[in-house]
Amino acid sequence: MRSIRPLLTAVGVVSALTLTAACGGGSEDRASDGPTASGPAAGSSSPVPTQDRPVDAAPQESTRPSKEPSDGSGSSGVDEKEWREGGWRNWDRSTWRRDAGDFVNPVIDDHWKPERMSTAKPPKPVIKPTPDGKPTPDDKPPAEKPKDPKPPKGEDPKGEDPNGQGPDEPEVVEAQAEKVPYRQYAPTSGKVFFDAPEGAMVCSATVVQDPKNPGRSNLVWTAGHCVHAGKKGGWYRNVAFVPAYNDKGLSKRALADATAQEIAPFGTYWADWVATSNQWIKGGDPDDGSGAPFDFAVLHVRPEAGGKSLEETVGSAVAVDFDAPRPQDASSVTLWGYPAGWPYNGATMYKCTDRPGPFDFTPGAPVMWRAGCSMTGGSSGGGWIVQGADGAPALVSNTSIGPLDPIWLAGPSLGADAEKVFTGVSAKYAP
Repeated sequence: MRSIRPLLTAVGVVSALTLTAACGGGSEDRASDGPTASGPAAGSSSPVPTQDRPVDAAPQESTRPSKEPSDGSGSSGVDEKEWREGGWRNWDRSTWRRDAGDFVNPVIDDHWKPERMSTAKPPKPVIKPTPDGKPTPDDKPPAEKPKDPKPPKGEDPKGEDPNGQGPDEPEVVEAQAEKVPYRQYAPTSGKVFFDAPEGAMVCSATVVQDPKNPGRSNLVWTAGHCVHAGKKGGWYRNVAFVPAYNDKGLSKRALADATAQEIAPFGTYWADWVATSNQWIKGGDPDDGSGAPFDFAVLHVRPEAGGKSLEETVGSAVAVDFDAPRPQDASSVTLWGYPAGWPYNGATMYKCTDRPGPFDFTPGAPVMWRAGCSMTGGSSGGGWIVQGADGAPALVSNTSIGPLDPIWLAGPSLGADAEKVFTGVSAKYAP
């Protein structure tokens, strides 16, 4: 399997992080002339995670959390003046904040300039099993195409068993370029930028509804591996969300001359709080995909004092369905993201629509969603949307892992554990 973590490395399999990330940004730019996708998300209500880089200064209103005094420690518990002057670059494992309540994210002015966004890559894909199931070194491809594990004896091979995954992997679904402008067709999708020990990285994400703040949500859904390193590390830093990144779907080359409005039509939103599952924090591992069934996260972002909420700014938000039907019972699901691994380059938004199925990746853990899709690294964290019981779009998963060859993607089922993380963040900012 390949790691689909934040976009920061070379081609590979989707692991528990962002979508199959190949080397940051392939040379071929398919976004500018790729086919447009049809499907459930063809309207403003459809969420589309974006992963790309802006090219100009952040647009109009810079939406970011208010800053603590720059002289001394703020409520975050860190010396914010020292942090902004470069202290955030200290990734010493002994001091790296990793527990659930340890997240800090002081705003650093002009940190995410267009040029820096353009260099952000998805996390390194590392899960590349050989036919015997053992991972291969990152620089050596498997001897032959890895096969999915077969369901245990006694399970219905067609996946009718609640924990079955079926014997065959899905047929590949070629990702389609989203229609432009994104602010009209996919305003709730965007990119999450952050810093990790390896450098600037990027994932995809979705604006979701906040039941405690109806119509005024500042919540964003993404993958756990896009905000936290799992059992081998702690919280990533300088986390910021850019909805509808590269609004006009410009080619990577054209982005160099794009305006701030074209790069970030709604602005750049810094996260003032982030939460992920305890299972990901304690056991998540991009090297073997451990924790993938719990690879989800929620961000709370805040606009400048007096500014409108994220939902009001982009015009919509997607409901999260914690009681969705089983994957095999859903007739269709659409995945959004900004793939950056070859043959994509992270500049533009894509989507795949397929009939999903179950994927029993970790014995004893919740069964994951799986669907055919050719998107690669950088799409990690992107939303999986179905038509909800009320006929409106509903988020049921996010991109987490996938195979070495970009044939399909898988994401966690959002049950009680995901709901607990979500309600915790929502309640924290209740009026």
